[in-house]
Amino acid sequence: VQLQAYGGGLVQAGGSLRLSCAASERTFSSNIMGWFRQAPGKEREFVAAVVWRASPTYYADSVRGRFTISRDHAKKTLYLQTNSLKPEDTAVYYCAADPKTYDYYRDEYNYWGQGTLVTVSS
Repeated sequence: VQLQAYGGGLVQAGGSLRLSCAASERTFSSNIMGWFRQAPGKEREFVAAVVWRASPTYYADSVRGRFTISRDHAKKTLYLQTNSLKPEDTAVYYCAADPKTYDYYRDEYNYWGQGTLVTVSS
């Protein structure tokens, strides 16, 4: 398995979750890693991306200031700390590595995790 996401769950609005994505040596060496999400009935959308060790980082406007992306090179793990969660954050969250283009916000990556469900109740 190249990428494996976990850490999702049910949380009340205003709560927090930390999503994790364990990566193989090959996928973790990717210059860019990111998180995407797909809500029911909607297309998959960009959430956040991080370049190499820690910076720069990029965020969707809808999550900037509430979510933080990071990567631990020793553990070969990508994280997404989600705070102040809202019901509209409910979605399956996917981690991804190695974008096919320079447009990191497009869901055109070579490697994808299986997704982890985040449900935010009001």
